[in-house]
Amino acid sequence: MQYNHGINWIRKQLKEVELQFPIINPVPIILIADTTFFGRNNGLCIFYASNIKKVVTREYIKTETAWIYNKMRSDIEDRGFQIMAVVIDGRKGIKEVFSDLPVQMCQFHQKMILRRYLTLQPRLEPAKELKQLCQNLCNDTETSFKKKFQKWNMKWAEFLKERTYYENGKWAYTHRKLRSAKRSLQTNIPYLFTYQKYTEFDIPNTTNSVESINAKLKGLTRIHSGFKSQLKCKIIDEILFK
Repeated sequence: MQYNHGINWIRKQLKEVELQFPIINPVPIILIADTTFFGRNNGLCIFYASNIKKVVTREYIKTETAWIYNKMRSDIEDRGFQIMAVVIDGRKGIKEVFSDLPVQMCQFHQKMILRRYLTLQPRLEPAKELKQLCQNLCNDTETSFKKKFQKWNMKWAEFLKERTYYENGKWAYTHRKLRSAKRSLQTNIPYLFTYQKYTEFDIPNTTNSVESINAKLKGLTRIHSGFKSQLKCKIIDEILFK
C-alpha cells in the first residue's frame, strides 16, 4: 500500500475527521427536492437550490415520505431560507408538502413514468401515439400539449373503455397500463409547465442537476463499498457541502 498505510488506517483517519459544514447565508431559493437510494433502506434526500447552485440540506433516510420533506422544509425555513418555487419528481404525497408554492413536476420523470407503462416499443396504436405526443414534452407549451392530449383522449375514448370479462363474472379494463399512463398525465399536467408560468424565477423543468449529483455519489459509494455507513456518510457530506 502506498505511504505504508493500509485500509484500516485510512478508515480510522476518516472516522476521526470532523466535518465543517459551510455556512450558507439564507436567501430566496428555487428548490429542487430529490431522493435516491443506494440500497435497501439506505437513501438520501437532497434539497438543492438551483439559483445559488448549493445543497442547502440533506437527510439520510430509510423510506421516502412526505414527513421527511416536511421536516426538511421546516429546517431550512427556520434557518431563514424562503422557497420561491420547487421542482419535484412527482412521488405521491410530496406535492402536498409544497401546496402553497409553485410546483414543477420533473418532465424527465414524467417521461420515465410513461415509458414504464407504455414500454420502449409499444404495440398498440394509441400507445404509440401517446408515446410520440410526449416525446417533445420538454419543448412544448402547456396550451399546445393540452390540446394534443385532449385530441388523443377523444380519439381513443371508446378504446380505453374496453373491458375483459372472466368466467367468474368479474371484469377488468382491457388496456389497464394505457389507462394508467393517461391517468398519470391527467394528474400531472397542472404541474408540468409551471416553469413557463413563472419565468421570473428561472425554474428548471427537470431535477437533472440533482440527478447528476446522485450519479456521482452512487459511483463513489460503489468504490468504497467496504466502508461502514458512517464513513460513507462522511464521504457523501464532504462532496455535497464542499
